[in-house]
Amino acid sequence: MAKNDSVVLVAEDVKDPLLQSMNSDHSSDDKEENGEELLNGASFIGGVFNLSTTIIGAGMMALPATMKILGLGLGIGIIVFVAILTELSVSMLLRFSKAAGSTSYGGVMGRAFGIGGRKLLQVCVLINNVGLLVVYMIIIGDVLSGTSSSGVRHAGVLQGWFGEHWWNERVFVILLTTLFVFCPLCCLKRIDSLRFTSGIAVALAVVFLVIIAGMTIFKVVEGSIAMPRLLPDVTDINSVWQLFTVVPVIVTAYVCHFNVHSIDNELDDDSSIQPIVQTSLFVCCMIYVMTSLFGFLLFGDSTLEDVLANFDTDLGIPYGSLLNDIVRVSYALHLMLVFPVLFHPLRLNLDGLLFPSAGPLVLSKRRFLLVTMGMIFVVYLGANFIPNIWDVFQFSGATAAVCLGFIFPSAIALRDVHGIATKKDKVLSVFMICLAVFANMVAIYSDIQALFKKNALPRQRHLTWGYK
Repeated sequence: MAKNDSVVLVAEDVKDPLLQSMNSDHSSDDKEENGEELLNGASFIGGVFNLSTTIIGAGMMALPATMKILGLGLGIGIIVFVAILTELSVSMLLRFSKAAGSTSYGGVMGRAFGIGGRKLLQVCVLINNVGLLVVYMIIIGDVLSGTSSSGVRHAGVLQGWFGEHWWNERVFVILLTTLFVFCPLCCLKRIDSLRFTSGIAVALAVVFLVIIAGMTIFKVVEGSIAMPRLLPDVTDINSVWQLFTVVPVIVTAYVCHFNVHSIDNELDDDSSIQPIVQTSLFVCCMIYVMTSLFGFLLFGDSTLEDVLANFDTDLGIPYGSLLNDIVRVSYALHLMLVFPVLFHPLRLNLDGLLFPSAGPLVLSKRRFLLVTMGMIFVVYLGANFIPNIWDVFQFSGATAAVCLGFIFPSAIALRDVHGIATKKDKVLSVFMICLAVFANMVAIYSDIQALFKKNALPRQRHLTWGYK
């Protein structure tokens, strides 16, 4: 049934921006993740901004370090390859969703594997997105108020500008950010309402890219950049094994599947979702490639796990201190605007787990505010009271993200309850599952190794979590 078919209006819905569509094709399974089919009106460009913002996050800063291990040639090749693989997995997910008449990721999982499959999907979204949001909030605090990791004090941007005061302490800065940025944006009910902030977030990522490109070109002209390695430096079996520790970072850098249906449900023309996915992945792939290229060229073998940390020193460039501050502030602002886009599917899936038989979330203002404020409070507590989240989320982050991006879509295709899977679908699904399982095994092994050798293998530990 087309999206513009019958829309039932209740008296209290008239002033509400979200109107429930009573299309008979959509079962209660879809309500648990999407809330309801939203009133159409979202644009193509808004969908591209929102999906691109879902993809681009903190993981962009880890990609230059992967070039140090893989070399530029192999590293960039893998970034492009995974982008293509992601487009295939999203296309497959959308095709099977359409066959099932489902308007949510949880709905199509429920059609294929029953209530257990749907709940497993929802739990993975919770694990993945809560971990990401806590990381984002911690990084924002580190950038603005500084950090004292490993006993070394790194001043934040605000303290560097104004000195240390009570009002630029970490807890207070994160509190203000939560109250005046996260809460208002997270209370928007339509994901399309975030299209403007998502556009700004993408622009801020481009600002970072332009600055790092300018710095690199200056260094090249100056003659202070050596020819980079195109292939990995393999000397022994340990160096071979280290190549695989970057797999979870690149594989999970494109995971956006949990927001595709929400964006699709708000479009005027549901045939636009495939071009939106392709455009977003192309834009993000180009940003990833350029960030990896210029970041590794600029810092070479001194590239840190989070390339942002490299901007804490004098780079020997005119106005270097100012450019360093612009890079760090733009990145913090970028994460602030990514936060509500990832919070949207988190809220929907949590509501589906806590209130599986309740009506659409957006039609209950009390429940909407309860779930929203409750999750923001939990993330805020995590950001302030977990001193180092890496050990907590290394095991869960890569596993949940890879399941959402590759294992679940492949499993749906192999299950093929509607008999539409082609031979190509099944071969691709087996390949993606094998790749995902292998990436998870590498991540878990590396995390266990890192717990016992934190000082000896810090790089491997940080690279294996696959954060966004």
